[in-house]
Amino acid sequence: MIQKLLSYLIPVKIFKKKSARSKVFEVTLVNGELVLDTENTNYSYGSLQRILRYGLRNIGYDKILRMDHILLLGVAGGSVVKTLVDEIQYKGKITGVEIDPDIIKIANQYFELDKIEQLEIVIDDAFEFVLKTKEKYNLIIIDIFEDINMPNFLFESFFSERVCHHLKDHGFILFNTMILDEAHNVRNRKYISEINPDLFTSKMLPRIEVHNELIIIEKVE
Repeated sequence: MIQKLLSYLIPVKIFKKKSARSKVFEVTLVNGELVLDTENTNYSYGSLQRILRYGLRNIGYDKILRMDHILLLGVAGGSVVKTLVDEIQYKGKITGVEIDPDIIKIANQYFELDKIEQLEIVIDDAFEFVLKTKEKYNLIIIDIFEDINMPNFLFESFFSERVCHHLKDHGFILFNTMILDEAHNVRNRKYISEINPDLFTSKMLPRIEVHNELIIIEKVE
């Protein structure tokens, strides 16, 4: 109780661990709520939850409620899962792919991710999973970071085409990207330009956080 009250004045560090993927994760109490951070950025809850909530709202909660299966590439603490289940009241299946087993242990311990029955966690590399899966999804959320870095494969046309291949008709991709310099702006514009306009519509949402830009892709048929 004292820690929670104190957190409204200053962040209170609850837990710190170096993961097998060589990142340091911290669970911190901020304004009475737990957040998950790495050394340089918010990883789950906090600003990241606001960003992805904004993207989901842009897609439309009514559309999300009618979806059967959502794929999440990059789980971390699972804040977008909590938004889907607790706020939107989504009842369908969620498959979450996360490369780092240590972060899932943290998510289960501090954010009770393992209590969400409709969520299946797969410990795998997102690139490998996208190559292997035979499923098609109504919504694919890409939220993959290594601290403030994004793996290059996310922006390569081969990976993009594979992700788009796994969309059902009128399905969506919600892609959270980090913008730290002009090269990243160029990267995002190039990524958008390579999406087939005959099969997909794509747009970048106005930023609500300085360093995050959301890209939304919709399969038109």
